[in-house]
Amino acid sequence: MSKLGDLGAKLYRGEVGYDFVGKRFVWYGVSILITITAIVALAVQGLNMGIEFKGGAVFTTPKTAVSVAKATEDAEKASGHDAIVQELGTGGLRIQISGLDTDAAADVKKELAGALKVTEADINADLVGPSWGSQIANKAWTGLGVFMVLVVIYLAIAFEWRMAVAALVALIHDLTITVGIYALVGFEVTPGTVIGLLTILGYSLYDTVVVFDSLKEQTKDITKQTRYTYGELANKSINGTLVRSINTTVVALLPVAGLLFIGGGVLGAGMLNDISLSLFVGLAAGAYSSIFIATPLVVDLKEREPAMKALRKRVEAKRAAVAAKGGDPEEAYAEDGETPEVIAQGRADRATGRRR
Repeated sequence: MSKLGDLGAKLYRGEVGYDFVGKRFVWYGVSILITITAIVALAVQGLNMGIEFKGGAVFTTPKTAVSVAKATEDAEKASGHDAIVQELGTGGLRIQISGLDTDAAADVKKELAGALKVTEADINADLVGPSWGSQIANKAWTGLGVFMVLVVIYLAIAFEWRMAVAALVALIHDLTITVGIYALVGFEVTPGTVIGLLTILGYSLYDTVVVFDSLKEQTKDITKQTRYTYGELANKSINGTLVRSINTTVVALLPVAGLLFIGGGVLGAGMLNDISLSLFVGLAAGAYSSIFIATPLVVDLKEREPAMKALRKRVEAKRAAVAAKGGDPEEAYAEDGETPEVIAQGRADRATGRRR
């Protein structure tokens, strides 16, 4: 068995673990800081919306010897608007001009053909009117809102409302961070970006549901025992699914990193940038939030219940009673009615580093 697999088995059995829940206020603070940074970036720099949302034109040229800098200068001179020029893998150029009136596109196309020394017929022009772009933006927001509502309803039915609220907070956390990164780096927001955002929200929800499912199983009939509090069982659930979450996230991030750094960075493919950045940032943020935000938040909400408060008191009272008698500490973690032999075996397991 590999070292990572061995660690995963130990985490699952509870032989080793990290107190994620106990240190939750540290993670809350980190998340709040990152979220505030993202919101400030959005407020100060804003999003670089693509022409699909604000209207304009995209001209795709055949192979040309004209440099990107020269083509940018020619496009801005011909249109009177700012232009974004990318070199394609074929040697051609992708010239994007936002805010360009569709009526003026034909004249701009003609001037570009002369400046770039290509025939006008070989330049492909895609035109987007501002009203159409507004409709696309509204549909994107509507789709995102419907997704969020369906997620909350499903989780409230499959688990409970506290888990639905925690998952919603985690999703908003992931979305805010990803959009904030877009504002910081200045990447264009296109329909591809929206597709990427919806995709990473699905991945984030998957990781969260895996932990929630484990937590639901661990806390079944929780009030009938005095071994663990709700928070401790939640921590066991996170540790038990930790390696699985890491494995699925890394496996998903590797091909996305290829899209972002090779497809977008080396080949200069614009659409790959739009999708891959949102996927890369969102997948990482989703894995983080499912472990450090969603489940600890469920604990905070759940332990407000009278039944969970009473359970904590019984657990603490049992441990205090064992400590006062100078008894075996393992007795505090024993199920009611366990024999001395079972308790002794638990002590032996812990002494040899194989805690139950």
